[in-house]
Amino acid sequence: MQFAAGLPITAMSDVIALRDFAQALDGAGFDVLTSAGHLLAVPTERYTDRPPATYSGPFHDPFVAFGYLAAITQRIHFRPNILILPVYPTAIVAKQAAELQQLSNGRFELGVGISWNAAEYQAVDQDFSTRGRRLEEQVNVLRMFWSQPFVTYSGTWHTLEGVGLNRPLSTPIPIWIGGADDRVLRRAARVADGYLPIGDMFTLVPKVQEYAREEGRDLSKFGFTGRLAAGPGGAAEWVESARKQQAIGVTQLGIAAPPDLQGEAAVKRLIEARNVLASELG
Repeated sequence: MQFAAGLPITAMSDVIALRDFAQALDGAGFDVLTSAGHLLAVPTERYTDRPPATYSGPFHDPFVAFGYLAAITQRIHFRPNILILPVYPTAIVAKQAAELQQLSNGRFELGVGISWNAAEYQAVDQDFSTRGRRLEEQVNVLRMFWSQPFVTYSGTWHTLEGVGLNRPLSTPIPIWIGGADDRVLRRAARVADGYLPIGDMFTLVPKVQEYAREEGRDLSKFGFTGRLAAGPGGAAEWVESARKQQAIGVTQLGIAAPPDLQGEAAVKRLIEARNVLASELG
């Protein structure tokens, strides 16, 4: 079992606090640091049916933030959960991700999804209605950019004529796909290296496993994330929850501190939970 923790969804404005948070998790043995958020923010009254934190920002740019954090940490990996891939030009994501993978010595992973926010797509002049199909083609094109010096490809959204990064990666970048719609689950099973459930993991993870088997995928090489709130129930409650998730095939637990803990108290709780779980689960 691997252990992950996330940056607050609202960007941390204190660069020292950001540094200390990442270095504390790195030193404590966490495997992955994640980030969440959109490309753009909108006013808090825009979507009254959703929590404002999920759309009002500000949000970190994962490539910039993780580039900074990679330079001041030693072992922890970095992954956006999720990058809204279809709002970005594929070649730019390929370039930035490859550069971050090189500079971090192989510690970058890419979590992608399609988002619900049509306003972002409009702002960058991208088609909201075809975003799922475009993402799947993007994933395939990204892997070509990362494995071939120059790429020739003709698809629905990409026409490449002998262009590339001219620097194939020695360490592949794992691509995780997040979401809950059945089309997303099947897409993850077809083309992803791992799945990020958004919703009830006890329903979603088995479905992706079923679809992956249908695609002939090797599940021993496929990752599944879970979630654990390190609340006041303490070690026994944390371990019970983790064991249930491990039993359905979760390979990586994202640990969160309860919202009433902030700053150093939150970091202390995250490290406490990680140590308990590592001792019990390995």
